[in-house]
Amino acid sequence: QVQLVETGGGLVQAGGSLRLSCAASGRFFSINAMGWYRQAPGQQRELVAVATPGGSTTYADSVKGRFTISRDNAKNMVSLQMNRMKPEDTAVYYCHAVDNWGNGYWGQGTQVTVSS
Repeated sequence: QVQLVETGGGLVQAGGSLRLSCAASGRFFSINAMGWYRQAPGQQRELVAVATPGGSTTYADSVKGRFTISRDNAKNMVSLQMNRMKPEDTAVYYCHAVDNWGNGYWGQGTQVTVSS
């Protein structure tokens, strides 16, 4: 079992920045892919960014050039630096991790609101 605890989030004006962090704990050998998804009201949950232990990253087109994902493999942590934020970035952001057995886990979610 993997527990994911997210920190960060909140309210920011358009053009501003926020940083989200997520720490994994529990009983596992290793964490494979680790990243962030978001879900806006009435919308499906969508990938924001994901990082592999080797450092490969994938971003949604809508956040490329504005968001940066980073991992600390030793601490089983992942962070998302969000810059030049837009009102359409408003959503609940969820941390997601896949353990060495291929099981996926979700954090509780953190609200991010960007005012115009």
